[in-house]
Amino acid sequence: MTIHKAVIPAAGLGTRFLPATKSTPKEMLPVVDKPAIQYVVEEAVRAGLDDVLLITGRSKRTLADHFDSVPELEAALEAKGDHQRLARVRESTDLGHVHFVRQGQPKGLGHAVLQAKHHVGKEPFAVLLGDDLIDERDELLEPMIALQERVGGSVIALLEVPEDQISLYGCAAVEPVEGAENPDQVRVTALVEKPAAADAPSNLAIIGRYVLSPAVFEVLESTEPGRGGEIQLTDALATLADMPAEQGGGVYGVVFRGRRYDTGDRLDYLKAVVRVAADREDLGPDFRAWLAEFVPTLRD
Repeated sequence: MTIHKAVIPAAGLGTRFLPATKSTPKEMLPVVDKPAIQYVVEEAVRAGLDDVLLITGRSKRTLADHFDSVPELEAALEAKGDHQRLARVRESTDLGHVHFVRQGQPKGLGHAVLQAKHHVGKEPFAVLLGDDLIDERDELLEPMIALQERVGGSVIALLEVPEDQISLYGCAAVEPVEGAENPDQVRVTALVEKPAAADAPSNLAIIGRYVLSPAVFEVLESTEPGRGGEIQLTDALATLADMPAEQGGGVYGVVFRGRRYDTGDRLDYLKAVVRVAADREDLGPDFRAWLAEFVPTLRD
């Protein structure tokens, strides 16, 4: 079955970015000149996922506004003959079929994914977290979708991280996929949410891309709150890893070795903005030249 639905949880309060997120959803914070959420939706659409469901919460109406048309603004830009900015404004409107549903109460990532049950139905689907931006020059969802269509079950994205950082992530124990030619495609045998470095089964961290079997919904409905008192998607995936394939079980992983931008906290967000801006064809040359002059002037 060809996968064409994506789910993007976007109901978090964004407390790390207060007071900016008091009235502005963290997903709408700009990375150069586009909100972070638009990069994520664009990635989904590039991978052939043209049906996108955003799981939102209270005070997130600007997310829906961003993906809607703005006739007054478009008319003003057209009257000025500013076709370049007009095209950029229309990009978010023309991306694909974007839908919205409210989570109600923020009870964890697993609970957020569960809100997509009626929209997704009984077909595999992708989940993209808005804190992870994947460079458009590097493929991640595409090989994950291809692997899921070949072996079934669910597929998660994995990233090698330093041992002292593994406690910040969900962590996977893995083994080679029998007969696989690509060593970066693995079978997941166990999952642990934010383990201490000494207890981690590997240095492979789960990052915010998933291709899930619809069996995950039934598992989530019976998953008890875990770490932080929330319903953890990692706990549901651990259950799926032990289930037989004919019941939608089995979890696989794709180790990502491309460029990833973390916008999850203030420092990483600033790094992401600098890296994206430095790579832009229109801004990059001047920005890199300025950085080369500015950085040597910094003092500890």
